[in-house]
Amino acid sequence: MRYQVPQFIEVEDKIFGPFTIKQFVYLAGGGGVCLAAFTTLPFFVALLIALPAGGLALALAFYTVNGRPFVNALEHAFMYFISHKLYLWKAREGILEENPSQSRIPESTMASAPRITEGKLKDLAWQLNIKDKERGPSL
Repeated sequence: MRYQVPQFIEVEDKIFGPFTIKQFVYLAGGGGVCLAAFTTLPFFVALLIALPAGGLALALAFYTVNGRPFVNALEHAFMYFISHKLYLWKAREGILEENPSQSRIPESTMASAPRITEGKLKDLAWQLNIKDKERGPSL
C-alpha cells in the first residue's frame, strides 16, 4: 500500500489570499488598533499610537531575523529582560564526595614523572633551538 508523504512541511499554507493565518491575524490586530485609535482619539495622539502598532504588526507579519519569525526574537528578548542575569557557580556537596566503593589505584604502581628543574628545561630548549637552526628555515 502506498502513502502520499507531504513534501513542503516547512512552508505554511496561504489561507487569506497571499497571507498565512498568522500573518492575517497580526495584520488584522494591527489594523484594528489603528482603526480604534483614529476613531476615538485626536489625530496626533492616534498617530502616536497607530504608527508603532502598525509597525509592530508589519514586523510580526513579514520580518524575519536570521531566517526565523520576528515573534521568536521578541519572545527571546522579553525572556532575557525579565530573567535573572547574575550567574553564580555553586558546587553541590553530593557530587564532589568520593565514593568509597570505587577502587583506587595504589600510588606504588603508578609511574612517577621525572623531575625537571629550571636548568634542565633551559638546556632542553637550547638544544631544540639549535636543532631547528641546523635544519634551516621551513616553508
